Amino acid sequence: MTKSTYGIIGAGLAGVNAARHALDAGGEVTVFEQTSKVGGTWVYTDETGKDKYGLDIHTSMYQGLRTNIPKEIMGFPDFPIGQQEESYVTSQDVLKFIENYTEEFDLNKYIKFEHHVIRVTRKMDCEKWEVLVKDLRANRYESYLFDYILVCNGHFFSPFTPKIVGHETFKGEQMHSHEYRSPARFAGKNVVVIGGSHSGMDVAIAAAPLAKELALSHRCSERLNIFYDKVVQKPEIARIYENEVEFVDGTRQICDVLVYCTGYRTSFPFLSVDCGITVEENHVQPLYKHCINIRQPSMALIGLPFNACFTLMVDLQVRFCIKFFSGGKSLPTQEEMAADTRADEEERAAKGFIKREAHMLAGDLQQRYYDDLACIADVEPLRPVLTKLYAVCIQDKKRDIMNYRSNVYRILDNDTFIKVN
Repeated sequence: MTKSTYGIIGAGLAGVNAARHALDAGGEVTVFEQTSKVGGTWVYTDETGKDKYGLDIHTSMYQGLRTNIPKEIMGFPDFPIGQQEESYVTSQDVLKFIENYTEEFDLNKYIKFEHHVIRVTRKMDCEKWEVLVKDLRANRYESYLFDYILVCNGHFFSPFTPKIVGHETFKGEQMHSHEYRSPARFAGKNVVVIGGSHSGMDVAIAAAPLAKELALSHRCSERLNIFYDKVVQKPEIARIYENEVEFVDGTRQICDVLVYCTGYRTSFPFLSVDCGITVEENHVQPLYKHCINIRQPSMALIGLPFNACFTLMVDLQVRFCIKFFSGGKSLPTQEEMAADTRADEEERAAKGFIKREAHMLAGDLQQRYYDDLACIADVEPLRPVLTKLYAVCIQDKKRDIMNYRSNVYRILDNDTFIKVN
């Protein structure tokens, strides 16, 4: 019997996990990775801009980064991150976890490093996926055919920078957090950080002790708990001038450096039109359960939902998809999958979600999503304690952004965790 072939794009956390489960299902696996090592966005480099091949630097890692959720809900179900005492670990710890996972399941031999995916096309004559790649080291193009495609290219490599009125007149430096590596560049300067999410707060906290003045501009409905005198919290920016910015409340701030911590565009530049996938304001469609391509259901896009226990969710998504791809279960019809997706979108609209929140797992949506995947595909579910701990950690962060990473947690059973400090 001929084995099913799987093409996997990316050897980050999701890609190596997909490779492991596809192999376990008896598939033949090829992973394409643009860089020279596993880890994806968790691989730190001082470099920004373009790499030696003229391709965009993928990683957004910066010095001193620690996770914003605890390791107890960041490992794979059968492969925890490590035995560190602390719960909030460093980016190096996460990278080591990915490397250990790759070694444990002997995955390196299936990965084609320094292979850049150019185009994925559906070959209707043979019902296969054609993947055109460039072998960067050999400087030559190669073509492969696969039965199934798992897109695991990550979502933190295509920066979104809003065009604020007057941005082109600014005389200082403008940068996205994607280019941020160290706060040293802000020493003695007047800095304005735009964005009140994870990276915005991390950059503001790191830069404040070195900057002359620092303003954090955000649209959060309440003041963020950043207890540095130098961090002045401001509303959104209305206009940028040559050497200062004006906020919507009419106040102004002298500015030497503008840092856009404004997120990323979801991007699949290698997918041809015949793949049937569209992206609008980070809403990827049409997808069944936020991962299986409804128009071409032998393709899956892994890792889109956010506000989630990401690593655990990825593992569940992969097991869900491969259960169908390997013939363990049959997918619903395209009409049934489309109807399920419409119901999800209608519920989100009723809750007031906007387009860019189409894949957000807010409130009870997270546990419901995990339970749905496990039930539909008849795979091992995730323990309820994981989302319970996630919810508590998010509240801890809101209460004390400066110190929440000192909290230490331990999971006791499927439903219970404790805080040990």
